[in-house]
Amino acid sequence: MATTKPSSGKRNADSTPAAPPRRRGIQSIEVGGKILLALLDHSSSLPLGALAKAAGMSGANAHAYLVSYGNLGLVRQDPSTGEYELGPLALQLGLAALHRLDPIKIAVPMTREFAERSGQTVAIAVLGNLGPVIVHLHESNYPIHVNMRTGTVMSLTNTATGKVFAALLPPKKIESLLHEDYLRLGAVPSLGKTEKFERTLREVRQRGVARAVGDPIPGINGLSAPVFDSNGNVVLVITAIGAAGVFDVRWSSPLIDDIKRCADAISAELGWQNRDVRATRQD
Repeated sequence: MATTKPSSGKRNADSTPAAPPRRRGIQSIEVGGKILLALLDHSSSLPLGALAKAAGMSGANAHAYLVSYGNLGLVRQDPSTGEYELGPLALQLGLAALHRLDPIKIAVPMTREFAERSGQTVAIAVLGNLGPVIVHLHESNYPIHVNMRTGTVMSLTNTATGKVFAALLPPKKIESLLHEDYLRLGAVPSLGKTEKFERTLREVRQRGVARAVGDPIPGINGLSAPVFDSNGNVVLVITAIGAAGVFDVRWSSPLIDDIKRCADAISAELGWQNRDVRATRQD
């Protein structure tokens, strides 16, 4: 008579943890959601055939979903062309979601990942009454001796953080902040009156990033990139700083691509889609 060997209770070393079971949902809603995603991915309206193909379903199935979505206002059909696009309810839902977004709350975990990935100190700055203000700081494992902490007001003209704001905010707004810089720090270039400063701002708009190469602090380099909201407004700036020996700020540096990707990812979470917005100043 065969006997069953008792289990030792030990886990097989080669076993891998099972994937968590997928939560049960309503499959028809998930299938129909592909139609909404297809419309979201296209900037123009789509005919039924193209929409069904993009959603990976038959025309008959797509039409049935579109009728229901149309009744809800999630989708509308152009009476003249018969093509479909997102409807007023979809717009209202999107706007409601955008209004509930907190840029800093979204940026903190994403900049933390960037800081860990790059090994550099990374800060988040917003525009305050006196100029750019540090509101969050991820310090690297290799502390650098700089006077930057939460609440620090950054110079518009002498820091990479300030140069991003100066390059993209309206000139009238910047002029008043330059006056605050003057009161706090002494003489600074007036916007439009110093060609070198203007050339720097043009470079920021062209490159989408500002650099600090041993200035204002010798031996410390920095990079800053803007984050935009759904309207193309600069809502915050991400800044990374580090010792010049390990912080590469050449235009070919992977750090530049990395900080821009981080800023773009945060902007995308805030609803920003226009990638040409960097090149122009806000009105």
